[in-house]
Amino acid sequence: PPVVEGEAASAPSAATMAIEADIKALQQERKELAAAGPRDQHFSQGALLAFMGTAIAIEGCLNTYSRAGKLFPGPHLYAGAGLVVLWGLAVSTVPAMQKGNDTARIVHIGANVSTLGLFAWQVTTGIPILLKVIEKTSWP
Repeated sequence: PPVVEGEAASAPSAATMAIEADIKALQQERKELAAAGPRDQHFSQGALLAFMGTAIAIEGCLNTYSRAGKLFPGPHLYAGAGLVVLWGLAVSTVPAMQKGNDTARIVHIGANVSTLGLFAWQVTTGIPILLKVIEKTSWP
């Protein structure tokens, strides 16, 4: 309750003191977590994944074209292209997220969750391709 002029301020209640202690403990925990640099680690790992994934996607197409003289449109190629597009979308949201834009954060998370599904599709469609390449390759 507000203190009326001329009245003595009452001491904080036990419940208020407990809440303030919890807040201080949570603030300390937040400082410790921030000091560990998880945002920087996440950014570095995400940048490496986006770079390596894009490079491998391009290399896969170049390798196929150099061996066969054409690309084979199908689920594997489409999943790979989708992955690269979603990685680009996720990366493009970073500046807005750094400014506190919650919509950008939701799009970033959604794009990255979607890449998990596309990656699973990429792997399952890639195994038969790999086995076919191994079968048709003449080994020394």
